[in-house]
Amino acid sequence: MELRLLVTFEKVATVLSFTRAAAELNYAQSSVTAQIRALEDALGSQLFDRLGSRIRLTEAGERLLPYARQIIELTEEARAAVAGTEEPSGTLAVGTMESLTNYRLPPLLEFFHHRYPKVRLTLRPTLGDETRQALRQGTYDLGFLMEEETEHPGLESEVLAVEPLALVAAPGHRLYGGEVTVADLVREPLLATEPGCAYRDLFERELTAVAAVEFREFGTIEATKRAAAAGLGICLLPEVTVAAELAEGSLVRLEWQPPFTLSTQLAWRAGKRLPRHARLFLERARRLVSEQG
Repeated sequence: MELRLLVTFEKVATVLSFTRAAAELNYAQSSVTAQIRALEDALGSQLFDRLGSRIRLTEAGERLLPYARQIIELTEEARAAVAGTEEPSGTLAVGTMESLTNYRLPPLLEFFHHRYPKVRLTLRPTLGDETRQALRQGTYDLGFLMEEETEHPGLESEVLAVEPLALVAAPGHRLYGGEVTVADLVREPLLATEPGCAYRDLFERELTAVAAVEFREFGTIEATKRAAAAGLGICLLPEVTVAAELAEGSLVRLEWQPPFTLSTQLAWRAGKRLPRHARLFLERARRLVSEQG
């Protein structure tokens, strides 16, 4: 088996499209088709089922994929070792989210930019399900998750920290200063970011167990915070995103403790050998979140 055939196979298996794989590999589509056929001939097995304009892996293709990825990753690691490259280099596609990108990651990004200038970081803003799918497909190398669950099929993950949440409102809100119940909350105007954020979805689950509720959606955390500060309603957000507003008094914390716990995690595809620069990113992220508390 030639390495180039495995590289082409891995790309087609990841994107499930000969056309897209050809574009990403800078090949003609006919070259991709010919390489896949050559690999199938060498192995004596069909690797893809052609379903009209769509394709999917056969059982043989599913069995080959993890081996192909291991061979490709080991080859890249061997090349770096033989070249004697001391300074980490390479690309790193990282799935992340607004709450982390804006409020936790800037020191990490600054550190990597100055310490490892040959590492090209690409941040991809996505939510939980989309991030997990991109990791399984190999589109992302690493992905940050903020979830209640800590085990994800097809992925390995490390919990970096428990992520405290805060229910906030404008100063002078009628619920401020006393114990708040779910029955109190369902009668209030509710503000939220887009669906798909774990804390928003879990909050909605708790409230709808008591009564039907509607959220006014503001898309981003920043917009949601401003709406709350303007007295338009209450919202549940990661504490790190509202720490400054709570300190300056433009928002106040209401006395309600969520009955669920979220943790910030860093995940990658199960069985993937993380290259050196990815391991350095994981190590630095672990240290940074620990120092932030």
